[in-house]
Amino acid sequence: MRVPLLDLKQQHEGLRDELLAAVARVLDSQQFILGEDVRALEEELAGYCRARFAVGCGSGSDALLLALLALDVGAGHEVVTTPFTFFATAGAVARTGARPRFVDIDPRTCNIDPAQLQDALTERTRAVMPVHLYGQCAAMDEVLSVAEGAGVPVIEDAAQAVGAEDRGRRAGSLGAVGCFSFYPTKNLGAAGEAGLVTTNDERLAGRLRRLRVHGGATEYRHDEVGFNSRLDTIQAAVLRVKLPRLDAWSEARRERADTYTRLLREAGLEEFLTPPFVREDGRHIFHQYVVRVHAPASRDRLAEHLKARGVGTKVYYPIPLHLQECFKYLGHREGDFPESERAARETLALPMYPELTADQQHYVVETLRDFFS
Repeated sequence: MRVPLLDLKQQHEGLRDELLAAVARVLDSQQFILGEDVRALEEELAGYCRARFAVGCGSGSDALLLALLALDVGAGHEVVTTPFTFFATAGAVARTGARPRFVDIDPRTCNIDPAQLQDALTERTRAVMPVHLYGQCAAMDEVLSVAEGAGVPVIEDAAQAVGAEDRGRRAGSLGAVGCFSFYPTKNLGAAGEAGLVTTNDERLAGRLRRLRVHGGATEYRHDEVGFNSRLDTIQAAVLRVKLPRLDAWSEARRERADTYTRLLREAGLEEFLTPPFVREDGRHIFHQYVVRVHAPASRDRLAEHLKARGVGTKVYYPIPLHLQECFKYLGHREGDFPESERAARETLALPMYPELTADQQHYVVETLRDFFS
């Protein structure tokens, strides 16, 4: 049996006619950039995320950069974030001229550890940027308490967490700004690059809209230097077809996550693997289902075993950001953030998508059991 890590073909086959009609509508309108579908999507996603405003942009990476620029982050500043995340998180900070300042993760959730946050703040701290990793929100009450006590804003990197919740509050509505990615593999994926920024601050929303069009209030009048990060109307149209299905897809992911965890337990594999920790006071939307392999040396051998049996898998993320060559100038060494380094050695993602069948999940778990038997 073949079980891919992600199968977008099944999703798109069921939406084919609607997607083609949406694209044709944009082609007929000839409004390819920031057209009516962009305006409508911004309104719909603001409502979905329970934020007052949403501003579409070119990608999730651009969303992070726009948020930082809108909050006046630049040279001489620091932004506190996690080293265990996709590169764009700290990459956006570096692009502003600021320095990433890392805080280790909570080993249960792989999200930033708020207990270590206070010690990372300095007089140069301009923002705190938690990441809602794998589809589960960071502990935002604790993060917000520390940040607000220091008088610095919180930027939510919610690229993997559209629809996730922390104590009943949606990702993207808790901090000063929320940043989303609609890369095709995301739970809500475009047919190319697309991103979005949310905020409850009207002034910030206006500035974000200017920054995404070279800082221009009008076409040829520029109040500041921004850059080009406009959301394509075709991508917005595609996302509008998918958005009404998002909650059903997220619930299907949660059901499959529960099935995985039950099957792993029934197969006696908890001796070798730890299933994802799920906070009782949150809504995990399982962008990824990531297990921890107890014997780190076996993680890569297990990945090869799964691949040989037709099971897709991937490591998110094999090299923490503090050990990346491009961040060598920050002066970190191996051992500085031990939980992030341990997660990089132990984590492994199993196939996860709404259309995953029970037979496929049983096959994945049987393949895991074969490796450890």
